Amino acid sequence: MNVRRSAAALAASAVLCVVAAPAAFAAPSPSPAPVIPSGLYGKNDPTYDGVWRQSLAFLAQHTAGLRPAGQAVDWLAGQQCADGSFAAFRADASKACDAKTMADSNATAAAVQALAAVGGREATVKKAVGWLKSVQNEDGGWAYSPGPGAPSDANSTAIVAGALAAAGEKPDAVKSKGGKTSYDALTVLQLACEQKGVSTAADMGAFAYQPDKAGKLPANADATAAAALGVLGKGLVVEAPKADVPIASKPVACKRGPQDAAQSAMGAADYLATTMAKTGDHLMSAMPGATDQPDYGNTADAVVALAAGGHKAAAAKPLAWLEKNHGAWAKTAGPAGYAQLILAAHAAGADPKAFGGTDLVAQLNAQGPEASPVTGTSGDANDAREEKKDDSSGNQNIVWIVGAGAVAGIGIGILLSGRRKKQQP
Repeated sequence: MNVRRSAAALAASAVLCVVAAPAAFAAPSPSPAPVIPSGLYGKNDPTYDGVWRQSLAFLAQHTAGLRPAGQAVDWLAGQQCADGSFAAFRADASKACDAKTMADSNATAAAVQALAAVGGREATVKKAVGWLKSVQNEDGGWAYSPGPGAPSDANSTAIVAGALAAAGEKPDAVKSKGGKTSYDALTVLQLACEQKGVSTAADMGAFAYQPDKAGKLPANADATAAAALGVLGKGLVVEAPKADVPIASKPVACKRGPQDAAQSAMGAADYLATTMAKTGDHLMSAMPGATDQPDYGNTADAVVALAAGGHKAAAAKPLAWLEKNHGAWAKTAGPAGYAQLILAAHAAGADPKAFGGTDLVAQLNAQGPEASPVTGTSGDANDAREEKKDDSSGNQNIVWIVGAGAVAGIGIGILLSGRRKKQQP
């Protein structure tokens, strides 16, 4: 679903999940070079994506049969607050989380999936899942930064559904106080009827990130790729389909509300495949300032989404485009970018060690502490490490504004979508 990728790629300057993104941004003030923790993957500023890129790196390594180094696992587990949540990044994890620490549902959900895959951190995973359940909105969904009045969005809801599944829960059985599930929250965000001045017949099946100010649903490819996983109850790691399920252009029921998961996912797949076919088998960036720029990260997310629905042939087309064109972008995107490509290759049944002439696994491993091949069970020395405690109160509902310059040509995947604003009608 995201990707909340290198901090330099963040392009949001309004209150998160509340107002629409402007067309331009003020240049950020110069800041000192970031201090990169020894256990963290990547060299770019981790302020906005530290936990995210670490989690994606672990998931990608897991699909390649590798176990992250102990210090890398310790770093990720040590980012957890006492209430179970994770922020995007905590420079000093020895200090308790406080009211100024912004809890991040996306980072928390990604960490749950990563630590569940690594194994040996059951207490950390359980506490994180408990926090996610505690901040579920009445509509069954999740906000990027949970708090009173914070509306649910497709990307956050989808990645939390994947985290619940990774932790052994049934997403459709986790209900809010209002009796709603993540599936309920997602399907009301799927376009089922044309909206004058907002959507067209070509948008049908797409998901919106959130309704706009007028209550309309603007089609959003990033949200669609994320939601396609969420309605199926799948996480960021998807196994390659053994047989191909052709995409059928079937209309989604016009009445907004719970629908059959397969039908909902088929509608999303139809939208993604049709949209990418128009631009040469890839998605285009919707970020301000990125005029006519391919969105590599969201294209990788779309590959995973198509594979999740069993659409092997459809997933192969954007994957082939990524194989030919990923090089410069992956180097800029860093560990999360390499991880996304590995997850896309894995989902499509391709070899990430021979991806368009690149060994993605080697490139990812070079971004941080050396990983090792998985041998035997998960009960190694790393699993027995003491998990760090944090006595923070967990009151983290604040208004946060991210200032960053728009970065053209860098694809922002499902995580960063959580920071993306609602689109204007």
